[in-house]
Amino acid sequence: MAHSKLYIRINYMSKYKDYETRTEELVMPILDELKLSLWDVEFVKEGKTFYLRIYIDKEGGVNIEECENVSRRMNELLDEYDYISEEYIFEVSSPGLTRPLVRERDFINSIGRLVEIHTYKAISGSKEFVGKLLEGDPKKVTIDCEGEILTFTKEEMSSIRLSFE
Repeated sequence: MAHSKLYIRINYMSKYKDYETRTEELVMPILDELKLSLWDVEFVKEGKTFYLRIYIDKEGGVNIEECENVSRRMNELLDEYDYISEEYIFEVSSPGLTRPLVRERDFINSIGRLVEIHTYKAISGSKEFVGKLLEGDPKKVTIDCEGEILTFTKEEMSSIRLSFE
């Protein structure tokens, strides 16, 4: 019995990943045309409600009109292709100014930007570091902290997110 529950959970996770992948395929031509970039797509269950979320961005940030434009155009495609079997709420938004960096793509898109890192334990008397992201992925990041080059591993960091000047 426990094995079947595990199989069902994995099967649903795979199905949700397929929803995200298909959504990304559909939204990319729209974003390319509008000169916007994709930050993330997620299909998640929060409480009893499913959400399909697309996070879009551009240099200087996106505005509400751009989110609405992408939402209208994607709604047409979601209705046309109808590939999601669950009832869900669809949202298009900006990832926010202080978005967390989680996936490989988040780190790649943030090279050269200011990040804030919190560590589990104090390092040189501090648990918070702000600097320009030089390189990184979910396992290890390197920042320029006022001329001092610092490297942090996943095990050392409790969080990493974009910061703003």
